[in-house]
Amino acid sequence: MDLFNKLEGRPGPLGEFTSNGYGYYTFPKLEGPIGPEMRFNGKNVVVWSVNDYLGIASNPEIRKVDVEAAEKYGFSAPMGARLMTGNSDEHEALERELAEFEHKPDALLLNYGYQGIMSIIHALVDRNDYLVYDSLSHACIVDGKQLAMAEKFVYQHNDMESLEKQLERVYRNKKENSGVLVVTEGVFGMTGDLGKLNEIIALKEKYPFRLLVDDAHGFGTLGEDGSGAGTQLGCHDGIDIYFGTFAKALALIGAFVATEPRVVEFMRANVRSQIFAKSLPLPIVVSARERLRLVKENPQWRDKLRENALNLRKGLRELGYHVLPSESPVTPVMTKGSTDLCTKIMRTMREEHGIFVSGVAYPVVPKGIVLLRLIPTAAHTDEHIRRTLDGFEAIRDMVFSEAEKNQERLSLSEAIDR
Repeated sequence: MDLFNKLEGRPGPLGEFTSNGYGYYTFPKLEGPIGPEMRFNGKNVVVWSVNDYLGIASNPEIRKVDVEAAEKYGFSAPMGARLMTGNSDEHEALERELAEFEHKPDALLLNYGYQGIMSIIHALVDRNDYLVYDSLSHACIVDGKQLAMAEKFVYQHNDMESLEKQLERVYRNKKENSGVLVVTEGVFGMTGDLGKLNEIIALKEKYPFRLLVDDAHGFGTLGEDGSGAGTQLGCHDGIDIYFGTFAKALALIGAFVATEPRVVEFMRANVRSQIFAKSLPLPIVVSARERLRLVKENPQWRDKLRENALNLRKGLRELGYHVLPSESPVTPVMTKGSTDLCTKIMRTMREEHGIFVSGVAYPVVPKGIVLLRLIPTAAHTDEHIRRTLDGFEAIRDMVFSEAEKNQERLSLSEAIDR
């Protein structure tokens, strides 16, 4: 059979949406300066779907640095992978600053978050090792698990009893030369809850292992100094390998991992997505340094982000919506309903109320569940929140009447674990 003909009959779980909803539900085009208000489909909308948590994407100081760095270096420099010809003083300075910000002795800069975490997992464990991960892990961790040669064990989301059972299984079979890596997230990006880092770290006393935390949503937003979920929970020192991405708090491309110098030394020579890929262009590196500096110097951005998230959640709950418990900026609104309800909510909010929200339904989440994920930023105002709540109030009867058709109460994590 011809491969291309075979692909036509195998669109994949999202194929229907990327075909029929292209440009609206999938691959939408938000235009204008990045911020809480942008243009969509020719209209101004309040946007709750952009991960610019601290509202710095259009910051004038940053834009000025971006322009100056692009003019000075261009986007070709440095040419080549860092291992060969792509290193610079700027790259090394950013690594030192990231390590200091994360209270870790060393750090390694990565080109992308998704590729970076996949390659880190692949590099850290071999066929004699064991990999234990949370069932609600992001796709990049799942793909990293697929690449890893280690034996894999999955525990139910944030369920410490389930994790301990998996660790017991590991230690029944563990050989003398076997290492154990537990992987979780600092903030689970779809549901907004924090990984139970304190409880996971406590299990190290009984079952020695190393802990890798993907804190893509916590880096820059959580903790008194922005150093993430571990600091927020008072257990940052127990994280052996801290992973962060620039895509959220810094509104930029790139990522990093912070850990012991001996581990960084190993990863420099073994993380394949870095060894065999062009180095981050210098304008991006210079911009990342400036953005990190501003994040450190402006804790009020985090305060405003928390205030906006709390006010948005409070208003949604007062309207009767089921907002999942979240200790992060992520604000997930869950209701029962079909894919049709999900698309109807998005279209009605966008077209009739000027509110750009994104939702997911089956197959991203289990059948019968609609999840709307709102991303507050420090740039949103009280007026943006008020207008959004007005929109949610206007569609409330439509949403609730659909939910009543299915009386079974089922949480997202319960549904996934089933």
